[in-house]
Amino acid sequence: MKFMLNDVSPAIVSVIAIVLFIVGLALGFLIFKLYSNKKLQKNKSNAIKIIEDAYAEAKTIKKEAIIESKEQSQKLKDDVEREIRDRRAEVTKLEERLNQREEYIEKKEQSVDKKNEQLDEEKKNLQEARDDVEKIKKEQEDLRAQIVEQLEKTSKLSKQEAKDMLIANMRNDAQKEAAVIVKKIEDDAREEGENKAREIIGQALQRCATETTSEMTVSVVSLPNDEMKGRIIGREGRNIRAIEAATGVELIVDDTPETITISGFDPIRREVARLSLEKLISDGRIHPTRVEEIVEKMQREVDKTIKQAADEACNEAGIFNLSPELSKTLGRLKYRTSYGQNVLKHSVETSIIAGLLASEMGANVKVAKRGGLLHDIGKALDHEQEGTHVQIGVELARKCGESEEVVHCIEAHHFNVEFKTIEAVIVQVADAISSSRPGARRDSFENYIKRLQQLEEIANGFKGVDKSYAVQAGREVRIIVKPTEVSDSEAMFMAKEIAQKIENEMQYPGQIKVNVIRESRYSETAK
Repeated sequence: MKFMLNDVSPAIVSVIAIVLFIVGLALGFLIFKLYSNKKLQKNKSNAIKIIEDAYAEAKTIKKEAIIESKEQSQKLKDDVEREIRDRRAEVTKLEERLNQREEYIEKKEQSVDKKNEQLDEEKKNLQEARDDVEKIKKEQEDLRAQIVEQLEKTSKLSKQEAKDMLIANMRNDAQKEAAVIVKKIEDDAREEGENKAREIIGQALQRCATETTSEMTVSVVSLPNDEMKGRIIGREGRNIRAIEAATGVELIVDDTPETITISGFDPIRREVARLSLEKLISDGRIHPTRVEEIVEKMQREVDKTIKQAADEACNEAGIFNLSPELSKTLGRLKYRTSYGQNVLKHSVETSIIAGLLASEMGANVKVAKRGGLLHDIGKALDHEQEGTHVQIGVELARKCGESEEVVHCIEAHHFNVEFKTIEAVIVQVADAISSSRPGARRDSFENYIKRLQQLEEIANGFKGVDKSYAVQAGREVRIIVKPTEVSDSEAMFMAKEIAQKIENEMQYPGQIKVNVIRESRYSETAK
């Protein structure tokens, strides 16, 4: 065999190998085909089974769907039938309501027809009544014309003259009635206003206790004897000249026993001179060197007194933050008087009253009290500076940093400017209360006579005034009018006009009552 293989050529071996490879491939393909056919048969059986299962499941689903569809259809049918029944019920109700409405409308139409018939009848009757009225009216006009004609013949007055007379009488009656009504309204308003004002001012004054006597600056120094006059004058008048030069005042030595009069415009200098004289008299040593020493000492004492007076005034008024310059100027008012009233006490009293009034009226209490305390501050400097005390006070207050509200209270308290704040009005009222209370001031005789004459001149300037009298120290003016020229209603209006003119043209404390008197006299002669 070995010999046989060795004798075979390689070509034959290669052919054999190829044949064997082809046979193997064919055998493998056969085996693979048999296996594939077997697997395909198996898959086919599985597919048939799946299809049968799916068909069975589909039949089940179809059956369930048919059943569910039938149930929903039945439910829908029931709902539709129920809704149809409800709609039928509503339609039935609507039909009933429509029937009722038709019956109501029919009744209404019958009623309206009946009322229309009644209205036509009433209209016809009304037209007949209107015709009757027109006929009666025409008859009345004819009768009135006859009566007017007869009256004109009887009274010898034309229709226009009678109408004018009637209008004049009616005008007089209306004027009288209007005067009565106006007087009643004014009386009621005045009474109510006076009661309210009296209540507010009374409550304020009850809480303010002040002195009723006024203080005067002392200008006369008493001497122990007449010999002291010679010592004060000194040899060739050197002592009195030294005193006048040091104090800035004038000493009047006359025949009045045991007194020397101090004359000067500055109250501070007068006070320094008074204290210096009293000190020199008590000390007994009177010569120019001693005079200068005593005057300087008394000047320091007066300055201390001024500061103490300012502090006491601020404490009493409840004001504690005044500038040093204002405080010093305020203290100088201790030696300043106005118509016999001490200005510093008047300022404190005005501040207290203004604060109480402001608290009663709901205004700014601090501004009212501050304005009341400083309203006359200019009187401390009016002997040294030009201008009124109001102008000086306004400039000083602004210079010392006071608020515009306080400055306005100062500049408006004598009506120099128009009031802009309620606090300024309160300060003016408080100033009038403090100035015009009993015992507060004394007026000069010349001013008193001048005010009385001015009151009578204002009253006599009105047409129809016969006589006028200013009585009760100028607190009342009584006016007698001519009854033939002034009627009762005109007298009332005249009183109002005179009072208004007095308010506009005069300056006066308190109030002035105007009384217009009209006398009617009727006389007959017995024969």
